[in-house]
Amino acid sequence: MTSARRLTDAPWLTTGPAGRVLALLNGDGEEARAVGGAVRNALMGREVGEIDIATTAVPEEVVRRAKVAGYKSVPTGVEHGTVTLVVDGTPVEVTTLREDVETFGRKAKVVFGRDWRRDAERRDFTMNGLSASVDGVVHDHVGGLPDVDARRVRFIGDPDRRIAEDYLRILRFFRIHAAYGAGAPDREGYLAAIRGRDGLAGLSAERIRMELLKLLVAPGAYAAVEAMVEAGLMLRICGGVTYLGPLGKMIGIERELGLAPDSMLRLGALCVAVTEDAKRLTQRLRLTNEENKALDSMGHRWWRLKGMDDARARRRLYRLGEARYRNRMLLAWARDGGGGEAAEWKQLVALPERWTPPVFPLKAADFMARGIAKGPALGHVLALAEDAWMANDFPMEVDVITVIADQTIARFKHDHRL
Repeated sequence: MTSARRLTDAPWLTTGPAGRVLALLNGDGEEARAVGGAVRNALMGREVGEIDIATTAVPEEVVRRAKVAGYKSVPTGVEHGTVTLVVDGTPVEVTTLREDVETFGRKAKVVFGRDWRRDAERRDFTMNGLSASVDGVVHDHVGGLPDVDARRVRFIGDPDRRIAEDYLRILRFFRIHAAYGAGAPDREGYLAAIRGRDGLAGLSAERIRMELLKLLVAPGAYAAVEAMVEAGLMLRICGGVTYLGPLGKMIGIERELGLAPDSMLRLGALCVAVTEDAKRLTQRLRLTNEENKALDSMGHRWWRLKGMDDARARRRLYRLGEARYRNRMLLAWARDGGGGEAAEWKQLVALPERWTPPVFPLKAADFMARGIAKGPALGHVLALAEDAWMANDFPMEVDVITVIADQTIARFKHDHRL
């Protein structure tokens, strides 16, 4: 049974790029509505970000109207009925209503349709199956309104069937619950996720990575991951041991320090105890080079950081740079099982705010002037001098630097019997 509700404050339906597209596609026998996440967020009082639009107009008609209005159209998924219109530099995705004529979902044979109910029934979760017309009326063909009110993430129709259409919906179930749900995950959906978990093996690493990283920064990330661990899902996704304690502690540290949720910090806390874990995750999730380097750096001997004095911490900061120093320190704090004082960890994490690493003042020319020729020896001498400079706590006085340079030369010649 269809139900409805009216949005009391939704200027985005009539103004801006999305409002202009809705006005363009309504009329002359066609109807357009905002669908999915924008409607859900508006009902929940959340920020409305990207606005997707569904329409009864076929793609060719969408393109024709856009051309008349002077909007650029991009056939981003025209075989599936999707055209992206660019309005004032903003892309707005428009999809023609669809319905299944054979089997179901992503694997179905699909035709364009004009039935809003049948289009809604093809979507994943009830709270994502809502649509809003330009007058602010929210149309509910799948029971999404009571689920929005209850903060309940529930599959449309049979959960097993919805998951079998696309096994990524297992991750989406937990990710949407972490972002918008309350309490325990819907039991029927949870049990269906367990029954369908073997299907995760057929998904691309890139799709899993995208959903997992979004899940980790959602407000309910910890509880969602805990439920996934209990369901036997995390081992299939990450391929190794997961550590709920450090994840919970990392989330608490972020809140205590006023840091924005960070997917790499949380993934490191959850999965990385040693650098080999970072390598495994990179291969399994197809992480980017930068993500791999970040996790690898975090996992590198983090256990040595506890109780570190300022002098040693300055050397770490100099070597690692601010971002990697901070992330490794945060991981060590999150993994500290010895009851380390939070005040001590805060001091270490905040070191970049108190001290900026200076530039090493000695150059190759300084040692060439002292008789070291270009080549491997020159690089070795520079490295020795830099180590000595750091050991002396980064002095910048000329006379001290001169002594370091001369002593380095003497040491090098002694070691190499020059």
